[in-house]
Amino acid sequence: SGPQVGNALGSLEPLRWMLRSPFDRNVPVNLELQELLLDYSFQHLGVSSQGCVDHPIVLTEAVCNPLYSRQMMSELLFECYGIPKVAYGIDSLFSFYHNKPKNSMCSGLIISSGYQCTHVLPILEGRLDAKNCKRINLGGSQAAGYLQRLLQLKYPGHLAAITLSRMEEILHEHSYIAEDYVEELHKWRCPDYYENNVHKMQLPFSSKLLGSTLTSEEKQERRQQQLRRLQELNARRREEKLQLDQERLDRLLYVQELLEDGQMDQFHKALIELNMDSPEELQSYIQKLSSAVEQAKQKILQAEVNLEVDVVDSKPETPDLEQLEPSLEDVESMNDFDPLFSEETPGVEKPVTTVQPVFNLAAYHQLFVGTERIRAPEIIFQPSLIGEEQAGIAETLQYILDRYPKDVQETLVQNVFLTGGNTMYPGMKARMEKELLEMRPFQSSFQVQLASNPVLDAWYGARDWALDHLDDNEVWITRKEYEEKGGEYLKEHRASNIYVPIRLPKQASRSSDAQASSKGSAAGGGGAGEQA
Repeated sequence: SGPQVGNALGSLEPLRWMLRSPFDRNVPVNLELQELLLDYSFQHLGVSSQGCVDHPIVLTEAVCNPLYSRQMMSELLFECYGIPKVAYGIDSLFSFYHNKPKNSMCSGLIISSGYQCTHVLPILEGRLDAKNCKRINLGGSQAAGYLQRLLQLKYPGHLAAITLSRMEEILHEHSYIAEDYVEELHKWRCPDYYENNVHKMQLPFSSKLLGSTLTSEEKQERRQQQLRRLQELNARRREEKLQLDQERLDRLLYVQELLEDGQMDQFHKALIELNMDSPEELQSYIQKLSSAVEQAKQKILQAEVNLEVDVVDSKPETPDLEQLEPSLEDVESMNDFDPLFSEETPGVEKPVTTVQPVFNLAAYHQLFVGTERIRAPEIIFQPSLIGEEQAGIAETLQYILDRYPKDVQETLVQNVFLTGGNTMYPGMKARMEKELLEMRPFQSSFQVQLASNPVLDAWYGARDWALDHLDDNEVWITRKEYEEKGGEYLKEHRASNIYVPIRLPKQASRSSDAQASSKGSAAGGGGAGEQA
């Protein structure tokens, strides 16, 4: 049947434990799975991948992407698919330039929050400042996991129904970012505010238990069958216990006979096996056990009598077989069984009224999502909520701004750009404006912009960039350049990673030649970056 990717998966939860991803966070690391992913993509785009793919490829990569990851992708594209040329770019930069005037060389701060991580990227005069990029290892995946834990603790009876797929749906449709988190929590303490803002989710459940299609006669018959089954079960247990007690009593009587016959040695051995100390103790056990056996026999006899009475259902005994036939005809005109535990039999059958159960099964399978609506997405501002020792977006933003002079800071905050699927919460823009207002000097200005489509603008931006630079050889890596310079080679453009030299610490065990060769290989890659 072939691999199933993305929306081709019908029901995700039963298969979640089988899912495999070529990515480690947002960096591709598994070459075989990446090849399956590209095969699936080319097939659904209508592009034949047999022999070669005769199309240029624009591929997005992580910020400060490691050299081995780019080398793996270049090797796969050129060696396996035989593409003519490839260009690498950063998805958030494509989204940034898609929302700006064409060919503008503006500065700004990009906050890109996706499924696995969040990046804060400073842009200076149209180019990425890779040295001051920072990454927060939190995104939509961690928010969905945190929401799942919150609701599972709140509703331990619905653990299996509180799945990650449902949590992602709740995040997308019902969560929002609080402008002031503490103040918003205080609002939720008010009962009126809670009733007006809580969202109720109905979980799937079976309605078979809510009603029954059985008639009153069938219900009565079922109750009597259950009663007979219970009586038979109790009788069987009494008989088993009586048999065990009888066997133990026979053993004790046998030991007593040894004493009466004068076989003292065997008698004392038997006493030791029975864990008894004296003949008096033996006699006491025999008396107690005999009494218990007699009582059990009486109970069994009484139960059999009661069972016979229940079977004939209090009908008069027939003295002979001749009176049996008319009595059966009389019985056929009556109810088969009288109501169980009733003191009197009604003369006229009354209509059966349906009694609604007090327990509402539908209400039991409801989730009340209250403060969880703001607690789950809040983790990108307060990672400590889930025990992560990381800085939130506001602290990271402040740290990056402090690395620039005052005039550059003023330029950057005039163009704060939000993109990525994890920035689509209502209130995200207002929260960022509040955070900037608190960290910026008094009466200073700033501007926050949300991408027109935070999810798809990266694709639109890459499409527009590819059409504008289709014949520009300065931004494309050709097969000849790949063979000459290696898979790590990168050509820079305004939406790509940039070359940042890696300063390796000097070690006494390394010679100067080894250090020079390592620097040369890093320079040949041209796209290595420091992981933030």
